[in-house]
Amino acid sequence: MVQIIAGKKGKGKTKYLLDRANAAIKESKGSIVYLDKSSKHMYELSNRIRLINVAEFPLHSSEGFIGFICGIISQDHDIEVMYLDSFLKLAVLEGEDITATLAELEEISEKYHVNFVLSVSLDQDELPENGKKMIMVAL
Repeated sequence: MVQIIAGKKGKGKTKYLLDRANAAIKESKGSIVYLDKSSKHMYELSNRIRLINVAEFPLHSSEGFIGFICGIISQDHDIEVMYLDSFLKLAVLEGEDITATLAELEEISEKYHVNFVLSVSLDQDELPENGKKMIMVAL
C-alpha cells in the first residue's frame, strides 16, 4: 500500500510523518525505515527506526531512486513500512509528473509486502489521479 500525506511546504507533513513512524514502531514486528533529505530529524525518531539520509547517495533520476528503494528492500526482508519525507526531492521529481513513480511504488509494495508512506509537497488537487486515491491526509 502507498499512502500520501499531501500539503504545501510548512503545513506540518514532516511532524505528522515522524509521529506516524514513532507510533508504528511500537506495534511493528519487522523493520521500519525512514528516508529523509538530511539527518536533521535523527533525534526525533525512535532509535529502532533506521534513518537513511538520501542526500549521501548519488541519485539523479526517479529511476535511480526506485533502484535505491529496491536495494534497501533487498537487504532487509523484514521491512514493513518505509516513510519517505520530502518525496518529490528524494525521488528527483520536483516539477515532474509523479504518476509513473507512484505506480512503480505500488507494484513494489504489492510484490515485497512493504507499505510506503510519502509526504508530498503538493495540494490534494495537484496530485495525479492515481495519487488522489492514495491520500491518507491532506494538510
